[in-house]
Amino acid sequence: MVDKNIYIVQGEISTVVGAIKRNSRWNTHTPLDEEQDPLLNSFGNLKDILNTIKELSDVEPNIFLRPFLEVVRSEDTTGPITGLALTSVNKFLSHGLIDASHEAAAEAIENMADAVTHARFVGTDPASDEVVLMKILQVLRTLLLTPVGAHLTNESVCEIMQSCFRICFEMRLSELLRKTAEHTLVDMVQLLFSRLPQFKEEAKSYVGANMKKLKMRAGGMSESSKWKKQKRSPRPPRHMVRSSSGQMEPSQPSTLNNNLSGGVPFMEEGLSNPSLPVSDSSASSICSPTATDSGLDTCSKTTSREDLSDLDQCSSASTAGAAIALTGTESGSTDAQFEGQQAEPAPSASVESIPEVLEDKDSITEQSDSASVHDMDYVNPRGVRFTQSTQRDGASLIPYGLPCLRELFRFLISLTNPHDRHNTDAMMHMGLQLLTVALESAHIPNYQSLLVLVKDELCRHLFQLLSVDRMNLYASSIRVCFLLFESMRVHLKFQLEMYLKKLIDIITSENIKMPYEMKEVALEALVQLWRIPSFVTELYINYDCDFYCSNLFEDLTKLLSKNAFPVSGQLYTTHLLSLEALLTVIDSIEAHCQARVLSSIAQQDQAETALADGEGAAKAETDSAADVSRLGSTNGLSPSQPEKAPVYPPTSGHLMAEKMRLGRQDQGDGDLSEKRSLKKPQRFLSCLPDSHELMEIRTKKKLLITGTEQFNQKPKKGIQFLQEKGLLSSPIDNNQVAQWLRENPRLDKKMIGEYVSDRKNPELLDSFVNTFTFQGLRIDEALRLYLEAFRLPGEAPVIQRLLETFTDNWHKVNGFPFMSNDAGFALAYAVIMLNTDQHNHNVRKQNIPMTVEQFKKNLKGVNGNKDFDQDMLEDIYNAIKNEEIVMPDEQTGLVKENYVWSVLLHRGASSEGVFLHLPPGSYDNDLFTMTWGPTIAALSYVFDKSLDDVIIQKAITGFRKCAMIAAHYGFNDVFDNLIISLCKFTTLSSESVENLPTVFGSNSKAQTAAKTVFDLAHRHGNILREGWKNIVDSLLQLFRAELLPKAMVEVEDFVEPNGKISLQREETPSNRGESAVLSVFNWLTLSGAEQSGLRGPSTENQEAKQAAVHCIKQCDPEKLITESKFLKLESLQELMKALISVTPDEETYDEEDAAFCLEMLLRIVLENRDRVSCVWQTVRDHLCQLCVHANESCFLVERAVVGLLRLAIRLLRREDISSQVLLSLRLLLMMKPHVLSRVSREVAYGLHELLKTNAANIHCTDDWYTLFSLLECIGAGVKPPVAFQLTSATADNDTGAQSDSELSSHHPSEVSLDRGYTSDSEVYTEHSKTRIPRSATDVDVASSGWLVVGKDDFEISKTPTVGSKAQLNHPLVNQYSLTLGQDLGQHDTKSLIKCVETLSFIVRDAAHVTPDNFELCVRAIRVFVEASLNGGYRNHDKKKSHKYDTSKSRMRKKAGGREKDSGGSVRRSSSRTFSQRPSRSYSDDEEDEGVPASYHTVSLQLLDLMHTLHTRAASIYNSWAEEQCHLEASSRKIEADSQTLWTSCWCPLLQGIAWLCCDARRPVRMQALTYLQRALLVHDLQTLDAIEWESCFNKVLFPLLTKLLDNISPADVGGMEETRMRACTLLSKVFLQHLSPLLSLPTFAALWLTILDFMDKYMHAGSSDLLLEAIPESLKNMLLVMDTAGIFHSADSRTGYSDLWEITWERIVCFLPLLREELFKQTIIPDAVPNPQAESVQLTTPAGRPPSPQASPPPMQTPAQAPVNSTVAQSSSRPASPLEPPPASANGSGRSSPAPPLIPPMPVPLTTSPVQGPSPLGQSPLILQPLASPLQVGVPPMSLPIILNPALIEATSPVPLLPAPRSTTPSDEVQ
Repeated sequence: MVDKNIYIVQGEISTVVGAIKRNSRWNTHTPLDEEQDPLLNSFGNLKDILNTIKELSDVEPNIFLRPFLEVVRSEDTTGPITGLALTSVNKFLSHGLIDASHEAAAEAIENMADAVTHARFVGTDPASDEVVLMKILQVLRTLLLTPVGAHLTNESVCEIMQSCFRICFEMRLSELLRKTAEHTLVDMVQLLFSRLPQFKEEAKSYVGANMKKLKMRAGGMSESSKWKKQKRSPRPPRHMVRSSSGQMEPSQPSTLNNNLSGGVPFMEEGLSNPSLPVSDSSASSICSPTATDSGLDTCSKTTSREDLSDLDQCSSASTAGAAIALTGTESGSTDAQFEGQQAEPAPSASVESIPEVLEDKDSITEQSDSASVHDMDYVNPRGVRFTQSTQRDGASLIPYGLPCLRELFRFLISLTNPHDRHNTDAMMHMGLQLLTVALESAHIPNYQSLLVLVKDELCRHLFQLLSVDRMNLYASSIRVCFLLFESMRVHLKFQLEMYLKKLIDIITSENIKMPYEMKEVALEALVQLWRIPSFVTELYINYDCDFYCSNLFEDLTKLLSKNAFPVSGQLYTTHLLSLEALLTVIDSIEAHCQARVLSSIAQQDQAETALADGEGAAKAETDSAADVSRLGSTNGLSPSQPEKAPVYPPTSGHLMAEKMRLGRQDQGDGDLSEKRSLKKPQRFLSCLPDSHELMEIRTKKKLLITGTEQFNQKPKKGIQFLQEKGLLSSPIDNNQVAQWLRENPRLDKKMIGEYVSDRKNPELLDSFVNTFTFQGLRIDEALRLYLEAFRLPGEAPVIQRLLETFTDNWHKVNGFPFMSNDAGFALAYAVIMLNTDQHNHNVRKQNIPMTVEQFKKNLKGVNGNKDFDQDMLEDIYNAIKNEEIVMPDEQTGLVKENYVWSVLLHRGASSEGVFLHLPPGSYDNDLFTMTWGPTIAALSYVFDKSLDDVIIQKAITGFRKCAMIAAHYGFNDVFDNLIISLCKFTTLSSESVENLPTVFGSNSKAQTAAKTVFDLAHRHGNILREGWKNIVDSLLQLFRAELLPKAMVEVEDFVEPNGKISLQREETPSNRGESAVLSVFNWLTLSGAEQSGLRGPSTENQEAKQAAVHCIKQCDPEKLITESKFLKLESLQELMKALISVTPDEETYDEEDAAFCLEMLLRIVLENRDRVSCVWQTVRDHLCQLCVHANESCFLVERAVVGLLRLAIRLLRREDISSQVLLSLRLLLMMKPHVLSRVSREVAYGLHELLKTNAANIHCTDDWYTLFSLLECIGAGVKPPVAFQLTSATADNDTGAQSDSELSSHHPSEVSLDRGYTSDSEVYTEHSKTRIPRSATDVDVASSGWLVVGKDDFEISKTPTVGSKAQLNHPLVNQYSLTLGQDLGQHDTKSLIKCVETLSFIVRDAAHVTPDNFELCVRAIRVFVEASLNGGYRNHDKKKSHKYDTSKSRMRKKAGGREKDSGGSVRRSSSRTFSQRPSRSYSDDEEDEGVPASYHTVSLQLLDLMHTLHTRAASIYNSWAEEQCHLEASSRKIEADSQTLWTSCWCPLLQGIAWLCCDARRPVRMQALTYLQRALLVHDLQTLDAIEWESCFNKVLFPLLTKLLDNISPADVGGMEETRMRACTLLSKVFLQHLSPLLSLPTFAALWLTILDFMDKYMHAGSSDLLLEAIPESLKNMLLVMDTAGIFHSADSRTGYSDLWEITWERIVCFLPLLREELFKQTIIPDAVPNPQAESVQLTTPAGRPPSPQASPPPMQTPAQAPVNSTVAQSSSRPASPLEPPPASANGSGRSSPAPPLIPPMPVPLTTSPVQGPSPLGQSPLILQPLASPLQVGVPPMSLPIILNPALIEATSPVPLLPAPRSTTPSDEVQ
């Protein structure tokens, strides 16, 4: 079967032949002779061949193509015929008739390309001619884009492109055709550059040979003159005039000639874009060998200036076939020509032999002849696997590769040169468009030859285009710039710097003509760059952290921030773009932080699963172990299997390139990048310097900039500054300075010139010249390099010095090429003169510039009387003429631009140009530190000004991200700043409270801000510090405006029935301050508008308030409290500080605010129970400030007290803190008594709660002491112990100075006795060592008129052992009184009831009664007994003068219309200013009704408690003693013997019960007597011995009887009689029951006489007969029993009766004269009245026992004068020591103690008595104070002047006389 393809070819033959024949007939009207016509002839031959074959592949492609191509080439065919032939060729290509694998395919393709690019035809009319051109484009596109296209050679590809460009730029063609050409070009460029990875850089020598033919011209002009053989200096001559007849290749004409019959050319050569002549103005110089990239080799130093089209090669000037091998390197005749630019002459022959200096690392440096290169290329063609290229005519056809790409790239770049006048806008635009395509398709940096073009030309042109005012060019160039810097910024360090500076100029330009769009585009470009991962980081590292670059990142950040602020207040796109750029940085940093957080979580998981793997930690450092050396990554195309080439034309160049890869990737196109090791800038120690290193660099940079500025004003000053700062060594090191002068681009070149030429430092000039590398440079090139480094001064001697040094150096390094140094100097001078002559405008005006001949003539014989090399002089002349040596700071315009650019390229090629490429997220920390300020400022501004929701949302997102980053890195200042900014936007702080709900509710932006603030605080509270203050202020505002959720304003309360109380106190109309009449009047006089405002809030306002409440609910402010337990300690402390700082003052806060903050504080403390110890001190101090320093009671104090108790209740369970908490309860005792009494009810209820929940957690006597003291103070009105008052000044008075109120409370001489407590050193053991009050120092004691009882005692007591039992066991109380002698103040009934309830709770539960609290408990009960006596009679007396009305404390003080300074709005809404909280219902009236009943209950309750304790005491003590036996190491011994029980338990309890026997209320009295009787006769008491029983009489019964003599209850006379009778009976019962032990007492007589005394008094006390009958009966009983016992009998006496008998009857006779007869008729002894003074009782106390009360009874002088009190005190620490001699002797010498007290005593009214005694004065335990004056006591006349017992003083005085001094030992007081 015949191949279908053959039919296709045959069909096309018929079509074309037919057309030719028809045309011929039409023209000549004669049929064409096929034999004659060569075209038809060849078609005929082809037909014959086709007929003989079966497969088309049997013939070579050339055979069936040739006839068609001949038609295309033929000048005689018309357009339509040429068109048909082109269509046929296109069909063959698209059907794939040419087999790419055929060995002749390459040749066929080459022919085809040649024919089509040189197609000729006779033009008919423009339209149909354009059709042919269209078809030419079509064929070229198909040709290049089909697989066979890979066979094209470099030359063909260049021609194809050239043809397309010609059509594109021919303005006479229709737009459609031009556009088609443009699209075709786009596809071709896309294909070629997409194939770039498949090519390799060639060997140098081959490139040169190859590139000759590849020159592309913009207009179709080719230069033939270029190729002619050069002279010895292998550089093209300077000025080249291009012949217009030149052709692209000598063989074929290169223009598309369509010869019409008239021969009129369709495209005249002159018009079709003539080639661009070189103009001086556009010449650009690239000087010095350093211009090449640091990785790239300039073949030798000789090539001072490489043409950009083949900068990287040194090749021979020979054509492809020649093989001329030169010995050294040959500076090849590289094509120095590129559009609009010229090269300089090559160096003279004398330098040619200098060996290569720079080794080339990247490219293959094989210097071999072309032939060998060709061989190599065949073996390994440039990535293309077509090795079967045909050898025809001795020339091989090599498939295209890098050379044509490079030429194309160069050509495209040349199109973008705005300074080339031949480049129209359209051409520039086209160039930019195609460059965009090229850069999008290929990864250029791997190819040195292309990179070189990018670095210089491309960047240069692009930057020039930025200043063009044509928007489309400007935008396109910005687009290309983006692509460049995105992929190649590593190689373009200084170019990027310049680009960004240009963008900054555009953005900040004030020029009115600058279109707004241009700024917008520039900003968009920035945003786009900013989005490139790690771009910003690289800016920071490579510029901000480089000594000699601008701080790009910092400046841009500032610029963007400033630019985000609209000046007019109107937000435009530019503002938002600026903000977006800033946010881009934040976004990326935030993303990295998030990633880090996630990866760290993941890593933790991994670490947990596999600990063996130790890699996790290392990876965490560099977040993504991104390969830092991504510097040259390839296009990463995966190798694909070779596939059958498709037979249809591909759709695009890119796809075609993909198909043509054919698995060629295996040759590793990336090997260049792999070879390039990662370079590190010199200033860094490593490729990833740490932040510390960067900070150092930046600091140094600042100093360098300052130093540079100073140098530019005065060089010496600058150098000196740098030496001072240690940046330059001192003494000066010339080499170092020279290096600095060379490397610092900011230095003023003029100043450098002055400084180096300074005569005083000639060595510096040598060092300076040595920094240049002149080796291998011709003298003018070296001079050019030298003179660009500084500004040559004007003075001749200076110039001479500079040039001499230069020539000496140049001459030396170049091997002394001239006869002498002087010759070199003359030549150098001549070059400078020539430069001035050629380029200085002033000179040119006067003279015609010098010619080359004149120049040579001037230098005749200068070289040591010989001439210089003439060719060299000519080259020098041309070099200078064509390119001026630019003196720095001299030129302007383009010359200056060129100079600046050349400097930039030099720097780029030096080590300075190393650009560090970084993994993303490397220096986020540093970046954020720099950007957060400007960003937050910009965000705030935009948020404030914008009304668009989207933008507001964007700002909030920005805020949130900043917060997240700040939290991640722990930047407190950032977060605080952020919160503070946001708080401003919530309007909470700025708005007045009245308007707040409305304003806030209707402002959605404020609500958004509020939600954000709270959300951030919840989320990142850990790093909040200062910001807490603002949040607290916002909360306060919400509180004032009543917008907070109910839960936050309701707080626990002890007294309220429901346990809650609201902090917001409702209004009570009564306090409004205006009468109803007045308000009606006001209402009537108001205008309508105002009226409507008064009627109530409008619906809008209500809705707004609803919205506000809803918003705040969403904010969930309560979470701040509940979540505070997760805060870091530091943040928690700041939050607490913020809350504590809210204390009431005149300006900002009032009492309610403070109360609200206090409540929050307390709740936070409770949330943080686990670590409360860390914050306790702060809280305690705050509470102390509020409670102790308060001078009057108020709501805040009440809340503080309740708060303290709440804390205690909740915290006592925590072992670690409980002791401190209990200690803090002493704050309540330090409060001023009148303040404490006002909050007593709260304290009472709170303490009840506390003990109920935590009694078991209190273990220490001190703590119990505190609690019981508190109970006594609040329940019974006892004044707080002086000890606590004392410490208040030392411990808590922050100022250190003492206020008067404090001083008065603890001045030593005023420590009042009536407190009944010992001083600090006794009680406050916790502080005993640190705080001994002033009164306890020896000096004070000595000087204050107090008596010291034994120095030893004093010393010992100063440091009591903590916990020694005696300290608390026996407070100094007058033990002969039933009362404790407390001066009870007024108390609150309910508090009393609650306290008694609390006490009974403790007593009733045996577990709670411990050795630590037993005695305190007993004492407390006695205090309450006193308070409840007679139904609290004292209270009612006092209440009349001092009403207890807590409602006051719960009322708001008037705000007094005080105004806030700012805005003048009244702080509280006027309607609430005078509001009051509903007073707690405890007004007196209400109380009085229930008082008697409640007091009654209390008294009975207390009786019961005392009885319970009394009965259980023995068993309790026994169990304790037993327990203690098991615990060996015990702190103190617990005795369970009767003596202990008596002193610490039974006696005080009996005294308490006895005191209630004196109650005015009859039921209480009777009940008490019953209990007393039971108690005294209880079985346990039988164990007591005589001394205890004696004290029972003295301490319990006698005082009781004394008291009962008073008229206690005048209303109840009968009841009193009965009470007295029962008391007397009880006395005699007890006496008789324990008679036998009592008899053993030495003081029995005194005891007995006292009893008789009482009998006497009771006889006369009553008004009824009851006592008159009962007393004698009792007396009879006693006398009879005594008599029976034989007490009255004595064998010694004359009568047989003892002295006692005598005394007894003497006493009885006074009141019952008849009794003796009645009982003992037989014994009557006359006149035996002994002198009482002589009656002295011997002191016979057994050693070791406490003295009995009668140890030394002082006599009573007269009934009117009481004896002086003197106490026998004994040190608490030695209760059992033998008695020391008592200071007050038996003869009353105690009276005479001389020292008066320090202050005159103040009279204190004693409630029940008209008699005034001096105020008892408090005293230290061991110090006795003499009374100032004898006590006046009203004593009723007695028949006998002697009273032997102290108890009788009580009996004779209407009030207990010595209520206070209590001894710390059992030793009793003697009176």
